[in-house]
Amino acid sequence: MKTQVGIIGSGPAGLLLSQLLHRRGIDSVVLERQSREYVLGRIRAGVIEQGAVALLREAGVHERLDREGQIHEGIGISFGGRRHRIDFKALTGSCVTVYGQTEITRDLFEARDAAGGVIVREAEDVTPHDIKTDAPWLTYRRGGDIHRVDCDFIAGCDGFHGVSRRTIPPAVLRTYEKVYPFGWLGVLSRTPPVTHEVTYNHHERGFALCSMRSKSLSRYYVQCSLDDDIAEWPDERFWDELRRRLPEDLARALVTGPSIEKSIAPLRSFVAEPMRHGRLFLAGDAAHIVPPTGAKGLNLAVSDVYYLSRAFAAWYGSGDEGPLDAYSGHLLAAGVEGGAILVVDDHASPPVPREWSVRRAHPTRRAGLPRQLEGGDDGAGRELRRTAVLNGRYVRCGEPESAGSASRLDPNGVNFRRLVCHVELGVVFPS
Repeated sequence: MKTQVGIIGSGPAGLLLSQLLHRRGIDSVVLERQSREYVLGRIRAGVIEQGAVALLREAGVHERLDREGQIHEGIGISFGGRRHRIDFKALTGSCVTVYGQTEITRDLFEARDAAGGVIVREAEDVTPHDIKTDAPWLTYRRGGDIHRVDCDFIAGCDGFHGVSRRTIPPAVLRTYEKVYPFGWLGVLSRTPPVTHEVTYNHHERGFALCSMRSKSLSRYYVQCSLDDDIAEWPDERFWDELRRRLPEDLARALVTGPSIEKSIAPLRSFVAEPMRHGRLFLAGDAAHIVPPTGAKGLNLAVSDVYYLSRAFAAWYGSGDEGPLDAYSGHLLAAGVEGGAILVVDDHASPPVPREWSVRRAHPTRRAGLPRQLEGGDDGAGRELRRTAVLNGRYVRCGEPESAGSASRLDPNGVNFRRLVCHVELGVVFPS
């Protein structure tokens, strides 16, 4: 078999890449180790951002999303039994859409089927070969036979445990990981959500999250020990524990029912670099994992696919290799911010809270800094060493809140002030 782009993995990243390439006239073959039923049975994120929605529209898989997706203009946060609302629409002009990853995957499968896309299911022992040459190829085993796929490029969209990242030589690959000392016990139930927006709840017994997949399908989480056994958590115990961690009004309004899925998820932050080695490109969880707290994993994967699909289109359209060459560095700079705080200078003064650990992810980049931030005594330049980036916006550490500043965050007693630029030089993983 011969194709232009060989894609490993039929999760949303691999299927979306295949669909976007198809709409640009680029052939692909998708290799998936599991059955379609298994892939569609995985319960994953349900909150997608505007950029992801736009790319799904571009891929032509938006009809059911438009009909069934729920627009959320904010989230709720509760501390000490008191509820607070963060108004996304008023603060940023943006909204999020609640639409399950399973449904996105189903829509993409149907789109690829309608277009005659090649998806090889139950392809075992998938192995990339000759990725440093101009003619890479893939092998897989199915039905006792070994099959070969010749291609121009390989896209590794096969998740954290897949083969793609392991194909990059250890001498080349660098990884950065933070494993958290607790897990999330998640329950999916056919019950109406307790609130109309996602709500994060802080409690002395542990964190709790109230989310949803639809108006009749709820997703709840409670923080638990990594040593817990799922068998120790019957439904009754879960609902009782969730009620204890919610404000009184939510606890009274909670509708319970039998769980249709229950699991304990370990939490980690993970980044691998480079995301490209020769003709192999990593996308999604194969390259980076973030905790589910901010529902960023799927959105980061979609962002990877956005840039990778355009890089392939530029190469096939005009022979331009620039976007392919820039792929890894760009996404390591921009993508990490989805689940971490990015620090402008390793010598931030005063230091970030001790509870955070700093790890270098890529070299210092100053070329894109506005002039007033390059140094000197004027403006914010003299404070460069004290500046950090939180989700793409500058925030300044350790100073009193000033009049007219855009926002105030106070993690562990450190004040932050939002500034107006964007640069990423290092990574801080909150503990």
